[in-house]
Amino acid sequence: MQYLGIAITGSGSAVPATCLDNQGLTKLVATSDEWITTRTGIQQRRLAVEPESLSQLATTASRQAIAAAGINPYDLDLILLATSTPDDLFGSACQIQAQLGAIKAVAFDLTAACSGFVIGLVTAAQYIRTGVYQNVLLVGADILSRWVDWQDRRTCVLFGDGAGAVVLQANQSDRLLGFCLKSDGTQNQDLNLAYNGSTQELAPGIKVTKGCYQPITMNGKEVYRFAVQRVPEVIDKALFQANLSVDQIDWLILHQANQRIIDAVAQRLNIPDHKIISNVAHYGNTSAASIPLAINEAVQQGKIKPNDIIATSGFGAGLSWGAAIFQWGR
Repeated sequence: MQYLGIAITGSGSAVPATCLDNQGLTKLVATSDEWITTRTGIQQRRLAVEPESLSQLATTASRQAIAAAGINPYDLDLILLATSTPDDLFGSACQIQAQLGAIKAVAFDLTAACSGFVIGLVTAAQYIRTGVYQNVLLVGADILSRWVDWQDRRTCVLFGDGAGAVVLQANQSDRLLGFCLKSDGTQNQDLNLAYNGSTQELAPGIKVTKGCYQPITMNGKEVYRFAVQRVPEVIDKALFQANLSVDQIDWLILHQANQRIIDAVAQRLNIPDHKIISNVAHYGNTSAASIPLAINEAVQQGKIKPNDIIATSGFGAGLSWGAAIFQWGR
């Protein structure tokens, strides 16, 4: 069997046009711009409104990534959509495949919440490394506004909508230098979007539930404690696998959940501020979209350059968390 390396060769992103700032939230719940900014670093978030859909945002981001990689949709072998909020509960990756005209590609959804992009990156790499596929499109996209209780000030201030995408290609040298993935289902109650069906009796003694989900619920203190402890550990393990030191990292791009978490993780790893990429102030927590959205913005701004070493980590519902160390470009 032929084993190949992988390279991340293109990126793209898309966000809805509608913006809700902290001042706007004060009209919905008892909060303030100062309270939200101090505790989260978030100043505004983008919200998908009719007729915007997850597949539309994801397709826009994907087209940019495909163009940046210098290929066309027909070249794609696989489309992986990391999302927890598909337009269709059976999956939205096939809709993206159709909208792109990627007729050769197999497409499926991967659900791992805020860890989805990192887990998707590692999953995509395995298909390439084993020689099965040459060109993979990985999309992280979420519309969390669909599942937020806008009267719950603990959660409604945090989340936003968006999509980001990257193209991974077979490459002579392997640019995915190291990774580590973890899960702990015993903490599931700290962050979830749980099933909450209503009972319907079909016949005597036969009761089924009609599908529905409750809004996002979160224990903020526990999630903060979990992230600040586990994320530095998992980045350290990925760096060890990559045979690299913290000093060799050019950029730290964490899941954009909360600026306090980003700062605390960087402090524990002794990574200076000028190496941290953060856009949480503008978009809030966009779940699986947050890392590729931040990557693409940094590429467009000329921060991330070919051969830069990037440490990234996703963490959230599951609970799940993971880290990947990769070099940008071929």
